[in-house]
Amino acid sequence: MQALSDSDRNMAMVCHLSSLSGFIIPFGNVIAPLIIWLMKKDESEFVDIHGKEALNFQITVTLAAVVCGVLIFAIIGLLLLPMLGIAALVLTIMAAVKANEGSRYRYPMTLRLVK
Repeated sequence: MQALSDSDRNMAMVCHLSSLSGFIIPFGNVIAPLIIWLMKKDESEFVDIHGKEALNFQITVTLAAVVCGVLIFAIIGLLLLPMLGIAALVLTIMAAVKANEGSRYRYPMTLRLVK
């Protein structure tokens, strides 16, 4: 991997932080990182790596949220959904900090759908 510029690190960080739009806009957690990744993936290998990681994590979170939504009828979803939201927030912030530092970050328990 080539030397990282401030722009590369910032765009990688934005890939992760843009997913927070999902707390306001439905499916913004997947759409925002997807748009940034598609725009910048060919310009920087670092942004490509972080963009795919952010996208994979947000797809996994979305699938988990759907499962929690179904489990609301069994009451357990009422407990799992807030835990999922807090975990997604914390892990996203951790990934953004790592990207800004110029290091790689792999989200735990993430489906690797985008390769």
